[in-house]
Amino acid sequence: MVTKEFTDFYNNLVSFSTADHPFSKSPKHVWVISQYLGNWLLTIHPSRGLEFPGGKVEEGEAPSEAAKREVFEETGGIVSELHYIGQYKVEGKSEVVIKNVYFAVVEDLISKKNYFETKGPKLLKKIPTNVRTNDQYSFIMKDDVLELSIKEVNRRFF
Repeated sequence: MVTKEFTDFYNNLVSFSTADHPFSKSPKHVWVISQYLGNWLLTIHPSRGLEFPGGKVEEGEAPSEAAKREVFEETGGIVSELHYIGQYKVEGKSEVVIKNVYFAVVEDLISKKNYFETKGPKLLKKIPTNVRTNDQYSFIMKDDVLELSIKEVNRRFF
């Protein structure tokens, strides 16, 4: 089990853990580390840049359902496998946000006319080492959550 505390891109305190729901049994947000045919599947957010799919859990929806829905809405990806990786908590200036982190294997990528709040999918063979300083990437990708999540995915599945 991994548990770490650090600050994010905006200097908020972040706690990350691979334990079973250490911060909330019913988190309101999800983040999905996704792969399609051996490539990392990200989405292109029009103002934030490249990031893994994610978003809010809707009323009456389980976080795992939200994860699958967000991957489809933002990338057109059909999730065939979904695995809980961990959870992180961001203690922001105005609110506390808790997200489940999942690893998704996507079996199909469907072209869509509307990717909701994104510009659709972006496939990468590898995540570059300069994400933190690369303006193409969202602030969501610029803290230790990305590195810790990828390490856990690699440890458990590769």
